[in-house]
Formats: sequence, structure tokens, C-alpha cells
Amino acid sequence: MAVTKPAGTGSTPRRRLDKSHYLYIAVIVAVVAGVIVGLASPDTGVALKPLGTGFVSLIKMMISPVIFCTIVLGIGSIAKAATVGRVGGLALLYFLAMSTFALVIGLVVGNLLHPGEGLSIAGTTYEAEGEASTLTEFVLGIIPTTLVSPLSGESVLQTLFVALLVGFAIQQLGARGKPALDAVRLIQGIVFRVLTMILWVAPVGAFGAIAAVVGETGWGAVVQLGTLMLGFYVTCILFIVLVLGTVLRLVSGVNIFLLMKYLAREYLLIVSTSSSEAALPRLISKMEHLGVSKPVVGITVPTGYSFNLDGTAIYLTMASLFIASAMGTPLSIPEQVGMLAFMIIASKGAAGVTGAGLATLAGGLQTYRPDLVDGVGIIVGIDRFMSEARALTNFTGNAVATVVIGTWTKEIDRERVSQVLAGDLPFDESAMDDPHGAPADSDSDNDSAGDNADGRANGSRQKAVEPATV
Repeated sequence: MAVTKPAGTGSTPRRRLDKSHYLYIAVIVAVVAGVIVGLASPDTGVALKPLGTGFVSLIKMMISPVIFCTIVLGIGSIAKAATVGRVGGLALLYFLAMSTFALVIGLVVGNLLHPGEGLSIAGTTYEAEGEASTLTEFVLGIIPTTLVSPLSGESVLQTLFVALLVGFAIQQLGARGKPALDAVRLIQGIVFRVLTMILWVAPVGAFGAIAAVVGETGWGAVVQLGTLMLGFYVTCILFIVLVLGTVLRLVSGVNIFLLMKYLAREYLLIVSTSSSEAALPRLISKMEHLGVSKPVVGITVPTGYSFNLDGTAIYLTMASLFIASAMGTPLSIPEQVGMLAFMIIASKGAAGVTGAGLATLAGGLQTYRPDLVDGVGIIVGIDRFMSEARALTNFTGNAVATVVIGTWTKEIDRERVSQVLAGDLPFDESAMDDPHGAPADSDSDNDSAGDNADGRANGSRQKAVEPATV
């Protein structure tokens, strides 16, 4: 007797669009509308500038709390990773080197392309009150009036200084500092939730900013924005192929293209979500299947998602140079070097929540050139278009790092790597449907990496949804 199946049974369920997709679409529509308004009625476009200015003000409001929370929690992650021995130490040194290299590449390419040059969208006559004129004044200016005053002030360096002090103080407390670290993590969750709410106003801000820029400069703005996007895409591709590919080949003897082919499904997932966080559980499983030991994967991958953000690093430097050139006041070499040093620290933890990178960009400009912060409104219009490239580069960097660290520590099965990449040992997709039991305690994510594989995997999945950080 035939059994009638309920409607829809046996068919592939239709994938519902996530809220972020609607925001993405809204930003695209807003950018197109802004260009049209700016070209059709320049005066109207210029009159819409307050919309972009208001959005930038909302982002500026979040700079200090974002920097404070990410740095405090970041220091905790560094100390925690360092306790697991040479794997954590090698991983952190590698992350620092590659992130710094990515920042330098962004600066070099930005100086070669000069994106934004000739726009002169703002006649800046900036004079900062009490601006330091000597090195002594600059150093003394980093010291805040009180421990909490930076959180309500505009000095990002003071916020960074206090965050470093608090982070190291909590670590020195050991187990007694755990409640304080948990409190900061809770506050960070609130901060990023507020930031997410602000991002829903991004279409309005992008519409006003783009309309104003196009109204003032015509097609010049569209061309320069396109130049920045194209330059950023090309830089990310070259970084992956030449830099990461060379490191992977020299250290592990693995072809970067074979590794990327192995991770093809994860790339599709990242493109659809504009975030590398969505592919974190799959990266952990696939790196273990590839032949890297569970302890190395359990330490390197979660830590890399907060400390190895190559795509974000390239974005921060190129976007800073673009804004400076577009506003008619290019950054000097000393200012670029100073911002590079700031970004090396502040970019750690700028990738788990969409919008954190935008706040970090504003924070860097606020530190060295406050007159350029308003230019962040221009970037908002194309930031979503560059988010996929950032996420893909971050993801690839962490995959390469896992293989490289595994090779350095001799915790990798080279024969299995060859077989997997050759397609002889395909990945079991059904393994991703196994919940592996109850989630493990997040406090033992890294410490139990070698003793409890299931707990480690779940702990890493838990990290994926925490605002550790595009």
C-alpha cells in the first residue's frame, strides 16, 4: 500500500535568506540609489551628506568599547594559548608575522595605486586642540586622567593603554580573574549587539555618503571607489597565491591550489554569509581529516580566527590610505608607520562580528588623523562588497597556518595529506551532522585539545558564535 508523503518530504528544503543577506541587498540598493541621486541632482546629493555623517558618528561612538573589549579578551587568549607549549608559541609568532606582512603589503599597494587621489571631497582645516607637538607630549598624552575616562573620551591610544593594563592584570590574577574576564566577554557581547543594531542603519548612511560624494565629484568618485575595490581584490589574490602559497610550499611542500580545491565548499559557504566564522567548524573537521593532529588544529584554528586576520589587515591599511587621499590630506610616512603599529594590535579580534573592522578602521584614523574619521562614511558604501574578499583571505590564511604549524611541530601525516588532496580519501560530509554530544566548557577549549577531541571540537564551535571576531 502506497504511503502518501507529506508535501515537501523528500525534497531539498528551500534555504531561507539570513537577515544579513537582506542588509547586504539593502546596502547595494542604497549605493546604486546614491550614485543616481548624486549624478541626477548634485545639489540634492550634497544636501544628503548629514545622513552619512550621522552614521559615522554612531560608529565613532563604538570605537572605545570595541577596542577595549577585544584587546582585554585578546590578551587572555594569547596567555591561554601560550600555556599549551610550543604549538601556541609558534602559532602566535606566525600570526604576528603574517598579519604585519599583510598590513605592510596593504600600505605598499595603497601607495602605488593612490586610490582616492584627486577627489578632494573635503576641504579639511583640522586643528586638534591640545595636539601633541613633541614626542614627550605624545607619550604623556597616552596616560589617561582616570582608569575609566578613556571609555568616555576620544583618545583611542588611551583606551588601548588601559585595555592592555586591564588585560595583563586579569591574567596575573589567574583563576581569580576568570569572573572579570567573563564579565568583559559579556560586555563585549552587548557592545557587538549594539554595533549590529547600528549596522542596520548602514544603507541610510551609505546612501547619504555616496550621494554627497558623487554630487561633489561626479563620476570621479565612482571610478575611485571601483579602483579601491579592484586593487583590494587583486592584493588579496596576490597575497594568497604568492605569499601564503610560497610559505605553504616551502614549509610543507603543499600546493596552495590543491588545498583551496579541498576547501571549495567552505569558500562557497563564506561567500554566501560574508563571514569566515560560518566555516569554522568545517575547517576544524577538514584540517583533522587532512592529517593535522587534533591538538594542533584545536589550538591553531580558534586562535587564528582572532589573531590571524590577513584580509582584514590589508583592508584596514588600503582603506585608510584611500580616505586620506580622497579628503585631500594624504598620510605621511611617519603617520603610516604609526598607524601600522596601532593596527597590528587593534586588528586582533576584528573579525568575528561584521562591523568590528569598520570600528577598528575608525579607531586608527581617530588616533592619528581625527580629521579623516568622517571619511569612513565613504567606505561604508563599498565595505560590504569587500567583506567576502576579507573573509576568504582570513579563512585561507588560517588553513595555511594550520598546515604550516603542524609541519613545524611534526604533528602532521604527510602521506595522508597527499592522499586527501589527491582525492583518494574524500571528506565524509555526514560527519558534519554529528553534534558530538553536549558542548564542552569554553574554558577548556585549548587546554583539553589533546585529551578530548570531541570537547575540543565543540569548544571551537562555541568560539565561532562568540564575538571574538570580519
